[in-house]
Amino acid sequence: MSELYQVSSNPHIRDHASTTSIMLDVIIALIPATVFGIWNFGFHAAANVFVGIAAAVLAEAGFQKAAGLKITIGDLSAVVTGLLLALNVPDTLPLWMTALGSVFAIVVAKQVFGGIGQNFMNPALAGRVFLFLSFSAQMTSFTYDGVTGATPLKELKDTGKVKNLFDMFLGTEAGTIGETSAAALLLGGIYLLAKKIIDYRIPLFYLLSFLVCMTLFGGQGLDAEYLMAELCGGGLLLGAFFMATDYATSPITQKGRIVFGILLGILTAVFRVFGPNAEGVSYAIIFCNLLVPIIEKYTVPKMFGASGRKKEA
Repeated sequence: MSELYQVSSNPHIRDHASTTSIMLDVIIALIPATVFGIWNFGFHAAANVFVGIAAAVLAEAGFQKAAGLKITIGDLSAVVTGLLLALNVPDTLPLWMTALGSVFAIVVAKQVFGGIGQNFMNPALAGRVFLFLSFSAQMTSFTYDGVTGATPLKELKDTGKVKNLFDMFLGTEAGTIGETSAAALLLGGIYLLAKKIIDYRIPLFYLLSFLVCMTLFGGQGLDAEYLMAELCGGGLLLGAFFMATDYATSPITQKGRIVFGILLGILTAVFRVFGPNAEGVSYAIIFCNLLVPIIEKYTVPKMFGASGRKKEA
């Protein structure tokens, strides 16, 4: 035979959507949070967004060219990775650190494992955690309106009191560039759900299980203001709608997505309540990414007509 055929595991789904169109929809959904972040934090936030995207695109093209692979930056996946990475860093982060995080996300977390669809963890989150572990002081330094201080989520963890829930929902507060505005992130999430780019199961069960866990052991009981502040604070909504739903690193089965979402909610709550810092979304998603093969193994639907009983010898 003169032709080589690539055989992949099922399911084989026919769809008119392309990688480029899906990535473009994700970019569109991130526009509200990006624009608000730039308006909220100013020029340096815009510079970080530009650098994050540019570094990701150049890293992907450079790696593929050096490896003799087809250059695929036209699918916009590198743009999405660079944008998400930039939205997950403080606006005060030096530009070279943002660029380094994007390069790590593309080269180490994505291309080394075979490129788009082959990575076992979300590349943008891998880049964020790399930056956090390498430059923790810069990644945890937040300035808003000229004043350096803790984020509202950190203050909530330390004092148990909600500073200003409306500001947390709108986003006029300290935090990373893209995580502060719950309103903008919800708008983007609704767009993705309406366009059927993401499945509702992961964000729904993620947020519900998180709220249940925070009610049980968050220390405030069924306090609506406290629970809403936990939802709006940190990168929870950014993670739930834009990173936990990554096609390559989330389950493909419907039951698996429910299990995945529940595990994410439990782990995020555990990290926030019992961990040393107020965040937890990044670590929860990366940890659950590693569990996806196991989740899929036990949630694959039975074949039609199969009884599930083993044959007797």
